[in-house]
Amino acid sequence: MLCLLFFLVTAIHAELCQPDAENAFKVRLSIRTALGDKAYAWDTNEEYLFKAMVAFSMRKVPNRETTEISNVLLCNVTQRVSFWFVVTDPSKNHTLPAVEIQSAIRMNRNRINNAFFLNDQTLEFLKIPSTLAPPTDPSMPIWIIIFSVIFCIVIVAVMLLILSGIRQRRRKSKGPSEVDDTEDKCENMITIENGIPCDPLDTKGGHINDAFMTEDERLTPL
Repeated sequence: MLCLLFFLVTAIHAELCQPDAENAFKVRLSIRTALGDKAYAWDTNEEYLFKAMVAFSMRKVPNRETTEISNVLLCNVTQRVSFWFVVTDPSKNHTLPAVEIQSAIRMNRNRINNAFFLNDQTLEFLKIPSTLAPPTDPSMPIWIIIFSVIFCIVIVAVMLLILSGIRQRRRKSKGPSEVDDTEDKCENMITIENGIPCDPLDTKGGHINDAFMTEDERLTPL
């Protein structure tokens, strides 16, 4: 009687877990690629661990707290480590909806990966999208970074304004002195006409160079 019951259960499980069956998922592992020389052999103990991890994930789903390891069925296991699995309902002889299994796997994907020392690329659930890594928080708050950038810009702008003001003051202070020096040089210049040194016209004092005065101008006073 027990043997008959065992064969009956086995036959039911074989019908439920088949490639491309309803609510079935294919898993592919690349242990050698991930671990190299430290790769482990996939055996019944690893299969038991996988079933335990799937049952653990399903028990996190509401109304699936009674899921046991025996409810996780594996089939078509290959030496290159790929297989199909389904999760059966503890109270009925049918598989649980694929949506619930997918949700449970996605919520506990990191726990499953860590159990086998693999990641989303080396432990693939072909019909379940890979989980996104949680965003890493920056070591420094964003508002501090923005404030620092704005503060640096303000400091640079103030320094440029100060340097520009200093340059303008220097230019203004140099301007009049240069003009005065030029005028003094012009006043002190002595011209020579026909071998006779002549003083230039004194524009400031209104004096006329005697060398250029005619005879009448010398005799006739102004």
